[in-house]
Amino acid sequence: MIITRSPLRISLGGGGTDLPSYYEEHGGFLVAAAIDKHVYINVHRRFEEGFVLKYSQYEDATEIDQIKHPIIRESLKLVGVTDKNLEITSMADIPAGTGLGSSGSFTTALLKALHTLRKNIVRPAEIAAQACQIEIEKLHEPVGKQDQYIAAVGGITSFHFLPGGSVEVIPVELDEETLFNLQDNLLMFFTGYTRSASKILKEQDDKTKGLDKAMVDNLHFVKELGVLSKDALEEGNLREFARLMDVHWQRKKERSGGMSNPTINGWYDYAMANGALGGKLIGAGGGGFLMFYTEEVTRLRRAMREKGLREVRLRFDFEGTKIVAQD
Repeated sequence: MIITRSPLRISLGGGGTDLPSYYEEHGGFLVAAAIDKHVYINVHRRFEEGFVLKYSQYEDATEIDQIKHPIIRESLKLVGVTDKNLEITSMADIPAGTGLGSSGSFTTALLKALHTLRKNIVRPAEIAAQACQIEIEKLHEPVGKQDQYIAAVGGITSFHFLPGGSVEVIPVELDEETLFNLQDNLLMFFTGYTRSASKILKEQDDKTKGLDKAMVDNLHFVKELGVLSKDALEEGNLREFARLMDVHWQRKKERSGGMSNPTINGWYDYAMANGALGGKLIGAGGGGFLMFYTEEVTRLRRAMREKGLREVRLRFDFEGTKIVAQD
């Protein structure tokens, strides 16, 4: 039996510039952080032949090509698994569709487990690249690369997405006090809405491919915000980081009418009136989690509780995709 896990993530600046439709022409840049909420994959050999798959659904297949779950099917093929007597089970701390990059975490954890099954040694960046190959190249999902890379490498990390597909991984250099303050003062609240990131990102992807000037200019601006956010973090200027998050969110809403809604906007404004210095909706938009930076933690928690929002407390994960059990 092999159990692996991959962390979920929060975007800290520059999100959206990691899609091929943008970075292949202009290069992308963003900052993300892995958090202590995970996706787990359990793989073990069965006594009987055949594949048993347990995720949000149940599957029973005799051949890889019969597997309906596209990521599991393509991962088995990519790694070159020849075993036909496997049970694969997934679990997650947070449900899918909440903006925390669960698909990328699922894929990296699965690839790590399958490589371990085959006794392959693979580096985190290689796992991330393979996960991107599956989701973007094989399955043609209109998604970016940040989820796979931050899940694989962990930490608080910046990424340069270069034309041609290569990715530069650069850890953000935070002093200890800044790290603790960032971790203590970032609060995350569930909106109650789940959504498909692919549907929201498709609009951005289509407009970018169509050279829509407003969309491309928006992404240029957001990329610059990502660079400025990294600088603010490394300088220990968390108030400036929070201000940039707010600017990012206001620009991000311009990308799509489905990015937010009046209820989410009302919660955001209420948070800003009750101690938040900046914030945004995490992920592609449309639902999931609202994240805020505040120096008045108790006040903001009470305010969001009054609105009926559930807080999910977070810590950073510096381990990335890893094996947690092997027997």
